[in-house]
Amino acid sequence: MTFDRITRTPGLMGGKACIRGMRVTVGMIVGQIGDGVSIEEILEAYPYLEREDVLQALRYAAWRTEDREIDLEIA
Repeated sequence: MTFDRITRTPGLMGGKACIRGMRVTVGMIVGQIGDGVSIEEILEAYPYLEREDVLQALRYAAWRTEDREIDLEIA
């Protein structure tokens, strides 16, 4: 799987995964989706983003969570 729209630059946003070298992190996108913001609303709020940027951010986040196992406490 390739992520040609996801970049990591040490001096940009603390080295977090960003969209195409911009100051928009994957975490920002995923957090907004998790809060119920639609892709269309994100694209309206960030007109310099493209739909594929958002979709690739979601795929990247999913890939990262599958990268390692984390034990979660079950309540």
